[in-house]
Amino acid sequence: MQKRWALPLMALAAVPAWAQGVLKIGEVNSYKAMPAFLEPYKKGMDLAVQEINAAGGLLGKKVELVVRDDNGNPGDAVRAAEELYTREKIDVLTGSFLSHVGMALTDYAGQKKRFFLASETLTDKVVWANGNRYTYRLRGSTYMQTAMLVQEAKKLNKKRWAIVYPNYEYGQSAVATFKQLMQQAQPDIEFVAEQAPPLGKIDAGAVVQALADAKPDAIFNVLFSVDLGKFVREGNTRGLFKGRQVVGLLSGEPEYLDALRQEAPEGWIVTGYPWYAIKTPAHDAFLKAYQAAYKDYPRLGTIVGYNAIQSLAAGIRKAGSTDTEALIRAFQGLHVDTPWGPITYRPQDHQSTMGAYVGKTTYSKELQRGVMVDFYYADGKDYQPSDAEVKKLRPASAQ
Repeated sequence: MQKRWALPLMALAAVPAWAQGVLKIGEVNSYKAMPAFLEPYKKGMDLAVQEINAAGGLLGKKVELVVRDDNGNPGDAVRAAEELYTREKIDVLTGSFLSHVGMALTDYAGQKKRFFLASETLTDKVVWANGNRYTYRLRGSTYMQTAMLVQEAKKLNKKRWAIVYPNYEYGQSAVATFKQLMQQAQPDIEFVAEQAPPLGKIDAGAVVQALADAKPDAIFNVLFSVDLGKFVREGNTRGLFKGRQVVGLLSGEPEYLDALRQEAPEGWIVTGYPWYAIKTPAHDAFLKAYQAAYKDYPRLGTIVGYNAIQSLAAGIRKAGSTDTEALIRAFQGLHVDTPWGPITYRPQDHQSTMGAYVGKTTYSKELQRGVMVDFYYADGKDYQPSDAEVKKLRPASAQ
C-alpha cells in the first residue's frame, strides 16, 4: 500500500512503495544537557531522513529515527544504546556530543561488536587511543580544529599566552594539542596562565581576573555554551580582551555566538559556521530546504546532524545492508557529499575529513548578532596527522 509523507522539499511525482518493515537508525545524545546545539542537530537529522524517504528510502525501506537522551552521563548512554537494540530493534547506531559520553559509546561498540558512527563528539581518543574497528567519527576532531587555529595563531607572533578551557576530556585534549603545535612553530612561546573551570560551572569573575593578572599577550579559549557567554561578558566588563588577541575554538558557532548579541567579541580568531555568507550551490540548496522546513536558520549542529544521517545512508547503500562487517568495509574510504562539500572517511583512523570555517568575529547591526567575517573553509584532510603518526596513536587491534 502506498503512503504519502509530508515533505518540506518537493512534491513527489511518484510515491515510493515501501518494502515490509522499516530501517531504524538509533541515536543517543545529551539533549537536555546541551539543547542549544542538539535541538538544531535533531532538526538536521530529521531533514536528512525526510530527503532520504522522499528518494525511496534505504534498501527499499522507510527510514525511521529513534532517539534517546543520555542526560550527559556515560552510563545512561550505554543503557540507552542497549535498549535501542533490544527493545527498538534498531539497525545501526549514531550520536554523542560530550567527549566522555562519546568514549563510553565507542567502548560499547567495541565490546558488543556493533557499528557506531560518532557524530559530534570531538575527543581524539574516539579514533586514536580508544579507537576500535567498529567506530567511525564524522566531525573534525579536537586535534584537527585546534591545528586549524594554530595556523592563524602562529601568525600573531605573540610570546605570552594564557589558556582557559573546560576541565574534561575535550578541553584537556585541545590544550595539549595547542601547546604541542605552538611550541613546534614557536619554540620561545610562554604559557603564563591556565584556568580550567568545571564544565558548566565557571566562576567567570575569578577566571577573568586570574588571566588578567598574568598579563598575557594573547589568550587561547576553549570554553563554549553558557561558560563562553559568562566568560565573554565578564571579560568585556573587566577589559580582559582590550589590546589582546583571542583565539577561540568553537567560539564562532551560532549556537553560542548568537546568544551574546551586542556583547559578541570583536576580532577573535575562531572556528564556526557563517551560514549567512556561504555561497555555494550545495549550501544554498541545503539552506533553502532547512528554512522551508523549519522557518529558521541552521546552526552548526544542524550540519552535523544532517551529515551524520547522510553518511549512514551512503554507507548503507554501498554496503547493501546494515550488517556490521559490511558497514565497516563500506565506510573505509567512503565519500559523502555534504552542504560544505565532499568528505571522505579515512580507512587508517576512521576519521572523516569534514572541516570547519575559520574567521574572525564581529557584531552585525544588520543581523543584530555576532557573525564571522574574513572566513575560509579549512578542509579537514589538510589538518590530520600522517599515516605513520596515526599508526602509533591507534591500537593495533583497531586497524
